[in-house]
Amino acid sequence: MKGDIKILNSFTFRAAIVLLALVLFTFSVIKARNFLYPITLGFLLAYLLFPLANLLEKNKFPRILSIIISIIVGVVIIGSVVMFFYSQLTILFDDFESLKKSANRNIETLQHTLSETFGITDNRVEVFLKKQVSTFFQFSNQSLQKLFSSTTGTIFRIGILPVYVFLFLYYRTKFAYFILKKVSKKHERLALNILRDISTVAAKYMGGVSIVVFILCILNSTGLMIIGVKYAILLGIISAIFNFIPYFGTLMGGAVPLLFVLLTSADPSTMAIRVVVLFVIIQFTENNILTPNIVGGYVDINPFFIIVGLIAGGMIWGIPGMLIVVPMLAIARIIFRNIPELEAYAFLLGPRGTQQHALSFKNIKKLVKYLKPNK
Repeated sequence: MKGDIKILNSFTFRAAIVLLALVLFTFSVIKARNFLYPITLGFLLAYLLFPLANLLEKNKFPRILSIIISIIVGVVIIGSVVMFFYSQLTILFDDFESLKKSANRNIETLQHTLSETFGITDNRVEVFLKKQVSTFFQFSNQSLQKLFSSTTGTIFRIGILPVYVFLFLYYRTKFAYFILKKVSKKHERLALNILRDISTVAAKYMGGVSIVVFILCILNSTGLMIIGVKYAILLGIISAIFNFIPYFGTLMGGAVPLLFVLLTSADPSTMAIRVVVLFVIIQFTENNILTPNIVGGYVDINPFFIIVGLIAGGMIWGIPGMLIVVPMLAIARIIFRNIPELEAYAFLLGPRGTQQHALSFKNIKKLVKYLKPNK
């Protein structure tokens, strides 16, 4: 009896310590948000530019020059995208008055339909929707410029990213040597394998996702143009950017043009159907062709932990947290997988163990065979 109480007390004490550590860690991460997320983003962007910097170094370029060229290329590409996006947004904001009138007209049509079809004469829904539309469309071109100029702190955190990227790339071997010096001789090979796996996964994931998003920008914009959606390029880019966020990204991205056509289109029901069909096709293409072949299986995390991680990352760090949580989970799984004591956690994070329940061709064939009536 005393032994059982001692074991229970020991378990309770350990559980309390772990819970306290988690609470303190979460509190610290939230409080240090503005300090930590630029460093983390810099770390991931460094892996995005690493292939180019490494290629230049292999071609006899000095490391400093290789890194500077890589950062300049990255800044030019991102800056060009941001400026193009800004120019498209400016066109949209210039048309806000006409869009506002279209939105109010469609809301009135919706209220009339509800009244005729279901006998709903209460106009509180119409008043509420019009109020929300009015609040949204109060933004002007001047407001957009304020949004992009933002605050000094935000500008500093964005501006320091290239510095972090440069330092991570420049000191990458030094960081690796530091880790190898901290581990014992018998664990050096294990540590080296972990570092190599992390480098491969981070670089492949960041590069692959960026390529997928670029392709989706073209597919989304082209598709929206074909079905006749106004501001197709802007909406296509916005929808594609959401795909940096796994699982929720496609849903969130498709909701933007869908909401837009419902509010501003002359024939909202027809246009909404077209948008839904388009994004079903694009989602199928992205899930079954683009992501498997470009990103591949480098991030082998099961959907449950990705979704939980996205929610937690959004609560703690907002959008930056949702962007970085998946590669961080992948890095954690690599570490767990290579340490025998933590291998169970790698199994928990990974997709293995549920193959027999997956929606695969083999399992569908078994189900069809089972449901087929015996003659």
